[in-house]
Amino acid sequence: MRLACIDVGTNTTRLLVADCQDGRLVEVHQERAFTRIGKDLSGGGTIGGAKIAEVVKVVGAQLASARAHGACEVRGVATAAIRSAVNGGALIAAIEDAWGLSVETLSSEREAWLAFAGAAGTLDEPPAGELGVVDVGGGSSELVLGTAPNQVRWWTSLAIGSGDLADRCLHSDPPSEIELADAREQIAGAFAALRVPHPAQAVAVGGSATSLRKLAGPLLEPEVFTRCLGLLGRERASDIARRFTIDPQRARLLPAALLILEAASQRFGVALLVGCGGIREGVLLQAVKA
Repeated sequence: MRLACIDVGTNTTRLLVADCQDGRLVEVHQERAFTRIGKDLSGGGTIGGAKIAEVVKVVGAQLASARAHGACEVRGVATAAIRSAVNGGALIAAIEDAWGLSVETLSSEREAWLAFAGAAGTLDEPPAGELGVVDVGGGSSELVLGTAPNQVRWWTSLAIGSGDLADRCLHSDPPSEIELADAREQIAGAFAALRVPHPAQAVAVGGSATSLRKLAGPLLEPEVFTRCLGLLGRERASDIARRFTIDPQRARLLPAALLILEAASQRFGVALLVGCGGIREGVLLQAVKA
């Protein structure tokens, strides 16, 4: 069965088309657009009319692409920026009115569960013990712990993500030491009250984690965090993007994402494997079992 998921996120709107075979996913096609809904939110937390129109157009193009690639069913989800926006419902309604696509605005808990299910369901081998998952999005970060494939026993959602952290703290390109220190302080504040359980293995998912694989390789451990942060603190985002074939807008967000992932790894007490699946994969795996 060929299915698709469109994920309207805080930084990007992303499409995944995949064949679902025996409870596993085989990727057929994926694409993304940097719609930066989170950056557009005004002081009152409202998505502007121009941004709504832009996102509706992007979703329409991705829906057409999914159908062109043979998807028999397309599911839509929306995450932190839409969840927190005063008029998030207006965006969801505009998408449905234009294209007939029903988009589910995920609660923090459901977002965490889907990220876990998508990460666990796309591992090559089941973990020997409990699995931790960290999903750094544009407007929130979810930490989850449980047993593969989808038994979650602990989760939390932090109101800090790569997009909003970069917009608040990292104004220079490359970011200055003072700006990075400010970002670290905000991350420490977000994590301060957490008592995070220690898994046997942990996986990092999301667009930033996937892009970091190009800089860091498949395993994010202490010396890798240090090396990559040094690189991101020396070179402009445009140079990073060109050198590692990363979207320039993603490259601009990588220092913020890296700092959040480093903090999550420290709390979990293990290095982070860069995963192959997240929310979209979780949606499709659940759709197969429904």
